[in-house]
Amino acid sequence: MGLKMKSLKQTVIAVTGGDLTFTINGVPSPMWCSVKVNIGDIIHFAGCKSGCRAYISVLGGITVPEILGSRSTDTIGKIGGIEGRALKKGDIIPFNEQPLSQFQGIRRRLPEYLIPTYTNSFHLRVILGPQEEAFSKKAIDTFFSFTYKATKDVNRMGCRLEGPVIEHIGGADITSEGIFFGAIQVPKNGQPIIFLVGRQSVGGYTKIGGVITVDLPKLAQVKPGDRITFERITVEEAHVLLKEKEHDFSILKAYSNN
Repeated sequence: MGLKMKSLKQTVIAVTGGDLTFTINGVPSPMWCSVKVNIGDIIHFAGCKSGCRAYISVLGGITVPEILGSRSTDTIGKIGGIEGRALKKGDIIPFNEQPLSQFQGIRRRLPEYLIPTYTNSFHLRVILGPQEEAFSKKAIDTFFSFTYKATKDVNRMGCRLEGPVIEHIGGADITSEGIFFGAIQVPKNGQPIIFLVGRQSVGGYTKIGGVITVDLPKLAQVKPGDRITFERITVEEAHVLLKEKEHDFSILKAYSNN
């Protein structure tokens, strides 16, 4: 476990996301800031401390082919990235080389208040719907009152949970319809499934709600055994939270352009 890479060029990188023990040449290196790497430096992620996914960005951006507006890899569809597969030993990841003169002696860092912390417990805010009428008040109260645990079935497609059963008034089946990022589906067994970025396009089970946009990044850090609680909020409250987050990003964008 743990990615190890050798830098073939001098450049600047930044690592964010979960803490996977990021080191350069065996020395712990800071996250959430720009870090200069030299030719021959060994970048290593040695083990998981918190969260379960880290993200590494490279000055100039990675230059694999863009497919459907993305440079990510879909290993199920076998498209994107490098031959549509996971990385393997010996792969060379191309990037758009940029001059380093503007970065000499400068370390850009994300403000402390924007850096998330990850534990083994996640609190997710949810908007009810689109099939909330398929569940009794008791079932909805159960969903928002108890803690659910992530099972071993957690990947880019979804996060399957286990906990108190959420009962349907009639049945769990509906006419198949589109599934959105963060949708919480409740199949016949009453155990919720949260759909993530690599989700299927349609599904035929009732959805009790959806995780709000600003909480979606948390889902990428959920691993088997982690515990999840849910809080009901309104669309209006979700809009306020989203505008606050967009305001933070607009400030960062203005700063990065200076």
